[in-house]
Amino acid sequence: MTADSERPVAVFDLDNTLADTAHRQRFLERRPRDWDGFFAAAPDDPPLAEGVALALERARECEVVYLTGRPERCRRDTVAWLAAHGLPTGRVYMRRDDDRRPARRTKLDVLRGLARTRDVRVLVDDDELVCEDAERAGFTVVRARWATPSADLKAAQEREGRT
Repeated sequence: MTADSERPVAVFDLDNTLADTAHRQRFLERRPRDWDGFFAAAPDDPPLAEGVALALERARECEVVYLTGRPERCRRDTVAWLAAHGLPTGRVYMRRDDDRRPARRTKLDVLRGLARTRDVRVLVDDDELVCEDAERAGFTVVRARWATPSADLKAAQEREGRT
C-alpha cells in the first residue's frame, strides 16, 4: 500500500463547487442547448474561493479526488484547470462521453466503488439530489452553496445527464 492509499478520501465536484460556471450558463439557456459551447468555455471558469479553500484544507488529511459529471472528452481541459488554480493533484472521475444517466446515479456509483477500498471522508457537491442520495447511502456530505444556482444546469444534471 502507498501512503496515499492509506489516507481517507475527500471527493470534490467541479462545476459550481470549485469552478464558477455562471459565465457559460448562456449556452444552456438556448434551445437546443449548446453543449459544445458550454464545455469549450470551461477553461475560463473562475475558481470559487470557498471550494478551493476547502479542497486545500482537506488535502492536509485526505487524498483529494474529483468527481464530475463532465464528459471524458473534457479531461485535458479539466486537469489543466485544476493545476492552473493550484488545486491538489488527484484522480479525476468523469462521465463517459455517451453516459446520460442522472448525475446522482453516476456519482453514487463512483462513491460506492471508492468506499469498497477506501474511507470516503466527505463528498463536497452543489447538486442537492446528489447530496441527498449520498447521505442516504451513508456518506458525509458538505453542500457547496457558495455559487449562484442555475435551473438550467440542474435540469441538465438530472434530466439530460450532461454534467
